[in-house]
Amino acid sequence: MNRKLPNLKALAAFEAAARLGSFTKAADELFVTQAAISQHIRQLEESLEVPLFIRKPRSLSLTREGLRLLPSLSSAFDLMADSLDKIKKKPDNNRLSVSLTPALAAKWLVLRLPEFWQQFPEIDLRLHHSISPVDFVNDDIDVAIRWGEGDWPGLTAEFLIPGELVPVCSPSLLVGRKPLAKPSDLVHHTLLHEDSHDDWEQWLKMAGIESVEGTSGPIIDDSNALLLAAADGQGVALGRTAFIREDLAAGRLVKPFDLVLQKSQAYYLVYPEGAQQSAGFQAFRTFLKQQVKASFPKHKALEPA
Repeated sequence: MNRKLPNLKALAAFEAAARLGSFTKAADELFVTQAAISQHIRQLEESLEVPLFIRKPRSLSLTREGLRLLPSLSSAFDLMADSLDKIKKKPDNNRLSVSLTPALAAKWLVLRLPEFWQQFPEIDLRLHHSISPVDFVNDDIDVAIRWGEGDWPGLTAEFLIPGELVPVCSPSLLVGRKPLAKPSDLVHHTLLHEDSHDDWEQWLKMAGIESVEGTSGPIIDDSNALLLAAADGQGVALGRTAFIREDLAAGRLVKPFDLVLQKSQAYYLVYPEGAQQSAGFQAFRTFLKQQVKASFPKHKALEPA
């Protein structure tokens, strides 16, 4: 894009004078003389062919055109100043800001953090919970853990946790008038869905069950809430194997069937070029590899997608 802009010194002079309401204050801020400010603004007005200030003996106010120009110029200079400040700021080699989904944090990572603190007490680890795409330029995030296919353009994605789903429910559903003893018994129970009906339809097809309608049952678009509903006896959910271990061990959930649906999606460690150079990143990556290896010994974690 070919930008046809007036002299940047003139734009800076106008922005400072308009914001501060004084040529003198603008000159002090920009470390130039008042005469230089006046000259730059005059040049800008000649370039635009409109007056920008209403000059009175003891006051200075903006014309309509000046009022239109000031907000965009101030925003542009603020953005430039912020970007330059980020470039000049020396990164803390031991600080690491990680963005991850709330469910992954609550059901997997947080339970393992005491071991991280013990291994790496010098690392200042900061967790930010979000399901939105990460803006590594503006969000002050060093690395993210996201669910997907591993194809984020311009970023490195390393495989972390497999996307395995298995039926889970409350122990109460295994007894009673219509106990859940075989897959076909699902016809008597509510299917709980997370994002869509697709997962249950795929699982039922794998199990060879045609008598159960895979599109029936509510969609609960949150892994935590989904597993809470299942533990409460509200139905049968397909739980991500990474999220259900503690609930299974505590007896809050049971696996009525062992058939596992392997998704093409998985959890990935995602980061921009250069992030891997910090001590914080190296420590966090080492820790993740240890934990995933312990939880999923058959899977090779943290290999490029």
